[in-house]
Amino acid sequence: QLQLVESGGGLVQPGGSLRLSCAASGFILDYSIGWFRQAPGKEREGVSCISSSDGRTYYADSVKGRFTISRDNAKNTVYLQMNSLKPEDTAIYSCASSAYCSRDTNFVASWGQGTQVTVSS
Repeated sequence: QLQLVESGGGLVQPGGSLRLSCAASGFILDYSIGWFRQAPGKEREGVSCISSSDGRTYYADSVKGRFTISRDNAKNTVYLQMNSLKPEDTAIYSCASSAYCSRDTNFVASWGQGTQVTVSS
């Protein structure tokens, strides 16, 4: 089972940028890697995913055009570049491995511990 460790969260002003990293213990090409987030009092939602089979990327409508997911196969790391951040992006962001990209967390094989992102002036 893939072990995942996130980093890169923090406090940023509205309009700012952050890059989250998800470092994996094994070959990420064998897995689809997704980013999920959960804000206080809200359900967890899928933010973005990169497919293992063809590298296709998926984004939630709320982040499309602002967030970019990518992977460095040599480092077994997946990144989430977040630009034009808004206060509503504030949440705990977690990466997850699965066989296929899906918003359904029932398909997740392993989770990282999460990293806090706070967007506030």
